[in-house]
This record gives sequence, structure tokens and C-alpha cells, in this order.
Amino acid sequence: SFGLDTGSEAWQRLLRSYDDALMAMPDLQLEPFRTQNRNEVPTKPKIDVKHYQYESESDTDFALPQNQRWAEKIVKKWKHIGLAGGYNVSSVIAGESLESGDVKGVMDKSQYHEKISVGSYIKAGVQELRSAVETAKKDPDGWRCLSADERQEILMNVAHEFRKDRADLIGIAAAEVGKVFAETDVEVSEAIDFLNFYPYSVNKVNELEGVQTQGKGVGLVVSPWNFPIAIATGGIAAALAAGNTVILKPASQSALCAYRLCECFWNAGVSKNTLQLALCDGAMAGEHLIPNRDIDFTIFTGSEATAYEMLRIRPDLHLSAETGGKDATIVTAMADHDQAIKNVVASAFSNSGQKCSATSLLILEKELYEDESFKRMLIDAVSSIEVGSVWELHNRIGTLVSFPSGNLLKALDFLDEGESWLLSPSYADNENPYILKPSIRWGTQKGDFCHMNELFGPVLSVMCAKDLEDAIDIVNATGYGLTSGLESLDEREQKRWKERVLAGNLYINRGTTGAIVLRQPFGGMRKSAIGSGKKAGGFNYVTQFMRIDAKVPSIKTGEDRSYLFGGLEKLVEGSLYTNELKQSLEVLYSFARINAEEFQQEHDYTHIRGESNVVRYIGVKSTLLRLSNEDSLFEIICSYFAAKLAGSRVTLSLDLGHNSRNLKWLKLNASKFIAKEDELIVEADVTFIGMINQYDRIRVLRPLDQMQMLYKEASKTAKHITAERFVSHGRIELTHYYIEQSISDSYHRYGNLGLRGLKEG
Repeated sequence: SFGLDTGSEAWQRLLRSYDDALMAMPDLQLEPFRTQNRNEVPTKPKIDVKHYQYESESDTDFALPQNQRWAEKIVKKWKHIGLAGGYNVSSVIAGESLESGDVKGVMDKSQYHEKISVGSYIKAGVQELRSAVETAKKDPDGWRCLSADERQEILMNVAHEFRKDRADLIGIAAAEVGKVFAETDVEVSEAIDFLNFYPYSVNKVNELEGVQTQGKGVGLVVSPWNFPIAIATGGIAAALAAGNTVILKPASQSALCAYRLCECFWNAGVSKNTLQLALCDGAMAGEHLIPNRDIDFTIFTGSEATAYEMLRIRPDLHLSAETGGKDATIVTAMADHDQAIKNVVASAFSNSGQKCSATSLLILEKELYEDESFKRMLIDAVSSIEVGSVWELHNRIGTLVSFPSGNLLKALDFLDEGESWLLSPSYADNENPYILKPSIRWGTQKGDFCHMNELFGPVLSVMCAKDLEDAIDIVNATGYGLTSGLESLDEREQKRWKERVLAGNLYINRGTTGAIVLRQPFGGMRKSAIGSGKKAGGFNYVTQFMRIDAKVPSIKTGEDRSYLFGGLEKLVEGSLYTNELKQSLEVLYSFARINAEEFQQEHDYTHIRGESNVVRYIGVKSTLLRLSNEDSLFEIICSYFAAKLAGSRVTLSLDLGHNSRNLKWLKLNASKFIAKEDELIVEADVTFIGMINQYDRIRVLRPLDQMQMLYKEASKTAKHITAERFVSHGRIELTHYYIEQSISDSYHRYGNLGLRGLKEG
């Protein structure tokens, strides 16, 4: 076989042997199993909201010839869209498209030399932005009046519009922001998943015993350019599913993408009053949208600096933000070297490294760092990536969204002491400054610029660690906590890494990008998340955008009452608060059960052979619970023990001017039931506000007189204040005291499931 030549007699004999083997098995199916054909109009699925079970959408199989022909048709249309007059759009405010205003042109970066136009958009002015908020508040088309089932059916219709328009969504993203087709294709699938999953998860909340929900009002979605389809759609879908009206303010670099995806919503029955599109600069939004108090919450994905500026403008802004990361993959000596390089290269350089989840740091254990063959393999893998125009379908990396600037430009122009270029920066086309090839910095040290700063471009910094513990310290030192990867076949190393690394999404022996709805809910911790930290694509995400009430749940027969709540049970009899304390105990018994079943368990919702995808909860370490005269004893007791169920150290803080009977009773009796590590303190507002940064979680049960002072202080460090009303259902209330973490472990090796396969069998 080593000397086999095509067309030779030996070659023909081999072909005949295949044919003979097929003829010998008459029952063998000869048609391919992979029959996906994107050229066919997708069939609209029947929608049965009452019995719907969520399933993920399939990505395009670009290996199939029929799908390659489909991709070529996208090129034919969108590469030359300018010759057909361009894709020209406008802001959509109060149900109408703007017919005049400031017009901004968009150029195709892959065709930079030719100055090819993609189209243009009309920006919204000050008056239009005010009108957008007024319209969203009034909700003239009654979106808030629809039932959750009605909203779910409409949003699932929107999902089908995305299926039908997949080609155009891929085409506009390629033309406007330079994303290769495979990168946007998975975005469209994710957008469809969001549209199907979020209304489904809203209904899961509504099914909880005694729970009633409604939207918060007006949601502002501020979306980025690097995921112009999926992230914008996810924010819109979550807010709409929860019963809110929405204003979308996309990044200026992806205005055309935003309009095209909004068309899918409008064509499926979401009105242009319910979902409005405000195309404007960030400064305009910061001046006229963010401070508007008729906006009830903001969903933001973008830079840490922008999120802090939002909070500076409006400290009490209800902000749910994902703010980037400095993500690392650790490769130990116990890794599969080939697999590690494949995963790292894909994670670092897909979409030109313009992903918040991209591997920006490669941390090698010393033995591997000094391995010259590993270094050569890394250079070869990176230098062989095809980079260039998105319209040439063999290219894996397209264009940058803008010329290198800021941190990225600095990283391209200098080296810290001890660093060298393993692969120097260069351009695929010296006359096109948008097409930057991947580069590798070697020998980055602890504390160096490229160790601590997010770059958002195709630059990988390689660091050396003495051992796994040292490598974890290097990762945690950045202060970010979005994604983190480990390449190691040693289960002991995997266990230790999961215990210590501080990140919201963990990936073992696989890439660190490409989170899938429900399978790997996405979101970070520390500097990578601002707000409650509930993960996009997870069951808890929509609860941020709802007002939730709950009746006291009934106690089930045989309810586990073994959990001892300090000395609380002893205080019930003979107390002035017998009924209220008994009610607290009943709720806490249900909290303890839900805590054991939900929050103390690891959940794999998809059960994929060869890859475990676990969602787990990590209890916050410390909670500061500030109490007011209006708080009921029932709420106080339940909130305290909810935090204790999560394993939190709790400080109960009373104002110097407390005078309610509830707080006086609490002050006299707290020592009889609170844990030894906890305390009750009486302090002035200024003292309380000054100590908030010492705690992981700040909880108030209703607005306080000093809330504006509190929010202003919290905004300096983006400290989240949990001021949601107390909900007497543990599935909701306990989320305030936990952080979510997703762990994806690709445990098979080239299809071999190992010991886990034996257990599964």
C-alpha cells in the first residue's frame, strides 16, 4: 500500500474489492447518513408549547458538497452586495424606520483595496432615543399582556425565521465584521437555541409551586460586534421571554447585522414597538439611554471600562454584564501533545482572537516548555493557518473589525524583558491592515503586560510554570475569571485544577470557546462579570429580568426536617412571633430540600457520550445582610438561613436608628440561633456602606433610605447589590447566594471512552 499509485492495476483491484464487499452485504444501507442540505427551505416544526422539550439546533456540515454549493451562493450575493445597491438600513423607533438623519457608510474589510461598500445605516438622534424609551415604556402593542405561552410561541416562530435566513445572516456578518462562515454559522445556531430555550426556561420558573412572574418593564440590550448575531439575539430573547419590551443598541461596527437579525423578529410577529433598534454611538447611548430611569435593566457585553462608565453614569443601574477575560490554557507534561496544540490553536486564533473566551495565555509546565519538539509543533500549527479574505472559503481566519489599537497595538509593537517572538506579527496582505496573521510571544513573565491585559486579537503569550500549582496561580493572578482550559490526562491534576482555578467556564482537554446553550451556560466571575452573575444559556438567567413573587410553599409529606437551624426551633414556643417563626421554619425546610436537590448537586442536562458538561453551584463565602425597620421577621430569618445553606459567613447589619419590634427582637435573640462565625452589628449608614467591599454578596430585602449612597459606593468597584424582593421559594431565593460554574470535560481519546465508557455501558 505504501507504493500504491492512483490508476494502477493494484489501485483498480482495490476498488473492485470494495465493490465486491458491498455486494456481499445486500442489507447494508448505501446512502449517506449525513444528508443535511442547506439549499432546501427548512420545514417549520410544529409548536406544542405545553409539551415542548428543548433541543439544540444543528450547525452546518460544511464537508457536504451540497452545503459547499450553498456557501458559494452566499459569497456570490454578499461579496457583491454593493453592486446591487448595498444593504441600507436605519434605526427603527416607535414602530417606524427613520427616513432621514446621520448616515454612516460601511466598507467591506476583506476588499479594503477596492473600497467596496457593503451598505449604510441611519443613526438615531437624541429625540429618537427619547421616543424609543417612551414607546418601550408604554408598550402600545401589549407584549407584556401576553401569557408566557403566547410569548414562547412567537419566539419559537422567530427561531424559524433564523433558520430560513441563516445564509443572509452569515453573509452580512462576513461583509460587515469579517467573520468567516463557520464562525457565524455556529452563532446562528446559538441564536436559535436562545430563542427556543429562554421562553422554555421562563415557563420552568412559572411551573414552580406558588410562583408568579411578570417582566420588569423596559430592557436595553447593548451588544458587541464580535458575536453580532448570537449575543444580541440572546439578550433580546431573554428580555422578551421574561415579558419586557426591548431596545437594542448594537456596536456601531455591527449595525447592519443588528438590523438583519431584528428583521427575523419583526417578520415572525414581534412588533417594531416591542423591539426597537437604536443605531447610535456609545457616547450618545451613555448620555441619553443609560441615565434614563424608565429603562429598568441593561444587558451588556463588552469592555470592563465601558461597564464601569455605565455605573458611573447611573450607579443604581440594574446591569447584567459580561466584561471579557484574560483566558488561559494550562498544558501539563501529562497532556496529549497533539490534542493540546490543536485545541489551543483553535481557541486562541478563531475569529482572529476577537473573542472574550479566547485562549490568550498558554501556560506550559516546565518540562513541556523546554521540549523543542513541542515548540516546533506549535509553530508549525499556527503558521499553517490560512488567513485572508472571508470570501475565499478555505481561509480559517478573516479580518479584524478595526485597525490594531490600544492594548493589541502595544502587544504587537514591543516585548517585555525576557520575551521573544516565536512567531512574529505580520499581515497576510501587506496592503490590507485588517488581515493580521497569528503571532506567538515566548517567555512572558508573571506581571508582564501580556500576562495581565486583555488584547482582543490574534496574539498568544506563552508562559512557563514550575508545576500545576504555579500554573494555577498564574491564571488566577489576572483577576479575570471567564474561561479557563486544562490539557492533562491525569485525573488527579484535573481534580486539583477544578478545585482551585477561578473561572466561570472550565474546559478539560478541549477548546475554551464555543459554549452551547444549556450544555455549557456561559458567564464569568470576578472581573469578567458584573451583576448577579447568572449564566447566559442557563435556567437561572431569565430570572434577572422578572419580578417574582411566591406564596409560602406547602410542606410535602415526609419532608426532611433533619436540618438543624441553629436554636431557631427552640424559640418558636412561647415567643411573641410563634406563627411567624413557624412559617419561617416551614419555608426553611423546603429551602433545605431544594438546596440538597438542586444547589448541592452537579447537573449534566445533555448527557453526551464522550463529553461531560456539568453545571455546579459554588456558595459565596461572605454575605452582608443590611436590615431595615420595614423588614418582616419572616424575611430576615429566611434570608439569614438561606445564606447559611450556601455555606456563607453572614453579618447581620442594623441601622443605629432601628426601632421596629422585629429588629429589637432580633437584637435580643440573635445570639440564640446564629452561628459562631456570624455576627449582628449595629452601625451607622456611612459605616455600613464603607464595609461593603469586604463581602462577596450584599443583600437588602427592600430599598433603603440610603440606597443612592450605597449604589454610588458600590459602583466604584462594580460591587453587585442584591436588592430583589425576598421570594419564599428556595429555587429562586437561594440563587442570590451561589455562583454558577460550567465544566466541560472531553474525556474520550479519539473515540475511546476509557473507564467511563465501561461504566456507561
